[in-house]
Amino acid sequence: MDIIIGIIALIAGLAAGFFITRSMLSKAQDHAEKESRLKAETILKEAELSAENLKKERILEAKERFQEMKNKFETETLDRKQKLDQAETRIKQKETSLNQKQEQVKKEQTQLENIKNNLTGQLELLNRKQDEVERIRQQELQQLEKISSLTIDEAKEKMMELIRDEARSQASTQVKEILEQTKVTANKEAKRIILQTIQRTATEHAIENSVSVFHLENDEIKGRIIGREGRNIRALEAATGIEIIVDDTPEAIILSGFDPIRREIARLSLHRLVADGRIHPARIEEVVAKTTKQMQDEIIETGERTAIELGIHGLHPELIRMVGRMKYRSSYGQNLLQHSREVANLCATMAAELGLNAKLAKRAGLLHDIGKVPDDSPETPHAILGMELAQKYKENPEVCNAIGAHHDEIEMTYLISPIVQACDAISGARPGARREVAESYIQRLKELEALALAYPGVSKTFAIQAGRELRVIVESEKVTDEQSDILAFDISSKIQNEMQYPGQIKVTVIREKRSVAFAK
Repeated sequence: MDIIIGIIALIAGLAAGFFITRSMLSKAQDHAEKESRLKAETILKEAELSAENLKKERILEAKERFQEMKNKFETETLDRKQKLDQAETRIKQKETSLNQKQEQVKKEQTQLENIKNNLTGQLELLNRKQDEVERIRQQELQQLEKISSLTIDEAKEKMMELIRDEARSQASTQVKEILEQTKVTANKEAKRIILQTIQRTATEHAIENSVSVFHLENDEIKGRIIGREGRNIRALEAATGIEIIVDDTPEAIILSGFDPIRREIARLSLHRLVADGRIHPARIEEVVAKTTKQMQDEIIETGERTAIELGIHGLHPELIRMVGRMKYRSSYGQNLLQHSREVANLCATMAAELGLNAKLAKRAGLLHDIGKVPDDSPETPHAILGMELAQKYKENPEVCNAIGAHHDEIEMTYLISPIVQACDAISGARPGARREVAESYIQRLKELEALALAYPGVSKTFAIQAGRELRVIVESEKVTDEQSDILAFDISSKIQNEMQYPGQIKVTVIREKRSVAFAK
């Protein structure tokens, strides 16, 4: 029973607690709803207030923007109106000016019409007068024909003939004056260029002989060089192709041979053998072979160094080797490499003075004598051979022509060709640059005079200027002025074809007529 009462009391308590809790929750919920409504109303009022303020700001900004646009529009409208007013003013001014010009043109047209009418009248009068003058002229011509017994055409022909003769005479005089003036100017300019070129290109002259002297420290070494029964000398001569002369000359051995390269190989080989001390045929052959190889390397090095010093690039290796061989080759006693270097510098200077390609001229000057240093010795003239070698190794056509034409074997077709020929003559004709044996020199001058003296009409011949000029005196009764020109050409051609000489020879034919009378 008590348990039942307790349970009932518990249930009643729980029920009472439930209702009490529910009541409290309901009150709390009502309170929360009230607070939420209050907050929502507050937020709503604030939002409305903020929206109102924003609306006022936007309206104010819109009014300001509208006012700015209105002011800008009014300003632009005012500017356009002013421009339109100015344009209208200009148009009115132009209309006024055009109206004035139109009135002026009308006045000028009226004046021109009056002038035209006057000119028409004057022209009619002039035509009538011209007809009258023509009639009078015809009458005078008829009278002149009767008096002179010549027709108009015949008179015209005679007049034209007189005018032509007078024109020819005046033209001939003017041509002579122009030619004389041109010769003077050209000679002065040519001399100036040549003198400047020679002065700016100063080189030393190296004279070579056909023998070399090998100096010894003492004469005791001569016996070792000769060897038993001369076997060492025979071995050295066989290996080098050079004649070795051992005579009574103190402390010296003479090496004789026309080939400077072989002579230099023999000299260097002898120097090595004497320094080494072992001199016998086997050692001689070994040393000569090494020296020959060294000489070939030195030749190539000399060619390369020469090309670099002159600023010439792109030469074929074989042409470089030939340039190096020039160091050991002489022409009339003048070192060929030194001569070619000098010609190259002269050509470059002269080409620059004339406004031509200086580099190409220098290249042609260096290579102009490569035909003198081939490995073999053909009968072809060295200028033609040099041209063929240059063509073979793809040199410029201007360079090839300059090489082949520098002794007039072929026709000159480029401007640098006469420059190379002139510079070759300048280098070879300098005093002391070349030399010849006295006997051969005298013999050559005698042959030169005898060659010209054999022509009919020649009375005297004189070789002057060290054989560079031949003066031929002819008899005026047998040789005319025109024949003098032909004689000079024939003599020069014969000298060129039949004689060997350095540089060039000038042939001067002198024809002098003397009239003698005696007063008694």
